[in-house]
Amino acid sequence: MGIIVQKYGGTSVGTIAKIKNVAKKILAAKAAGDQVVAVVSAMGQTTDALIAKIKKLAPLSAPREYDALVSIGENESAALLAQAILAQGGQAVSLTGWQAGIRTEDNHSKCKIIDVDARRIRQELNAGKIVVVAGFQGINSSGDVTTIGRGGSDTSAVVLAAALEARVCEIYTDVDGVYTADPRALPEARRLTAISHEEMLELASLGAGVMHPRAVECAKVNNMTLAVKHSQKTGKGTLITMAGEKLNTVAGVAADDNVAKIGLMRVPDAPGVAAELFGALAAARINVDVIVQSIHQEARKNDISFTVANEDYDRALKLTKEKARSWPGCAAAGNTAVAKISVVGIGMASSPGVAARMFAALGRAKINIQMISTSEIKISCIIEKKELKRALKAVHAAFGLASVKKAGSCGI
Repeated sequence: MGIIVQKYGGTSVGTIAKIKNVAKKILAAKAAGDQVVAVVSAMGQTTDALIAKIKKLAPLSAPREYDALVSIGENESAALLAQAILAQGGQAVSLTGWQAGIRTEDNHSKCKIIDVDARRIRQELNAGKIVVVAGFQGINSSGDVTTIGRGGSDTSAVVLAAALEARVCEIYTDVDGVYTADPRALPEARRLTAISHEEMLELASLGAGVMHPRAVECAKVNNMTLAVKHSQKTGKGTLITMAGEKLNTVAGVAADDNVAKIGLMRVPDAPGVAAELFGALAAARINVDVIVQSIHQEARKNDISFTVANEDYDRALKLTKEKARSWPGCAAAGNTAVAKISVVGIGMASSPGVAARMFAALGRAKINIQMISTSEIKISCIIEKKELKRALKAVHAAFGLASVKKAGSCGI
């Protein structure tokens, strides 16, 4: 036995009744002999409601005040869960991110965790208490509250688990594991028994909402086992680990409608042009995903297309148009009516024909491919957003994922 870290998402603590059930689950883990640290997100749609309030005052809010406001939700959840544990006869204490020793970069809104001083948590654990930590937040060198981006409670939990050398980090959510596709969008999707860190990182980065990519990356770096389970039900869940026999070429399909496309036409075919464009986007902290460059029909000209998240689209398009004006004859345009469909699997690296199989499935469904991006273990296609549901069904069926019983030999 040892320390375990459990993370509960917003839907898991969305009501008082659910918080009471979570308290029972935590107390059961404590009774089994483990020291327990629980990391919580804000209840339900609390963060969205807080963001809506600040936008009514200022569409482009001050980052420091934004973080001061939106971090409130996690504090509420932590205090309520600690109270529920106390009411059921346990010992518990709630800690904000800064009380838990989570130190971040100095910037706001999407900052990274740089260090954890876990002395306060260990002190409370050694006193026999369950420690409930507000996720998604930390403190910078100026003593200001910071947040680490939407879905950041996953990252909070994994970083704390690494700092505490926990034996496992359990991620509790509203689904009972990682599936071959989102079961809410595709009922025939099957739960995976086990999946590698690499595959889970790709799926999370490509739109699978069950885990935050930075959390999976942190777990991979620290060789940490993650377990994804349902917060209100019992079950085996899915193990995310370095090991595990992979039985299938493709582990899963991810569908992402949080995508926008920007195109630059007649870009000068000269050294440093791409660096200038994407350097400006990087300086604005805009993440770029799929990038395609093609030769334009005019001599010494190229076309460049790339994708960003919807929330970054307006800023990215504005910056791109500014850059386009500095190159004679260049023009920029954008499109938000696109989506991304991706297949992921470690077995792809040694299995030829995966791309052809995916493209054939989309072709049979009469779905046009606008852009393609590949790596050793993933293939992504940009398509029209209205075709995403049909694309998910077609690609999932093409790889026979509905008939998959398990993805590995590890169980929970």
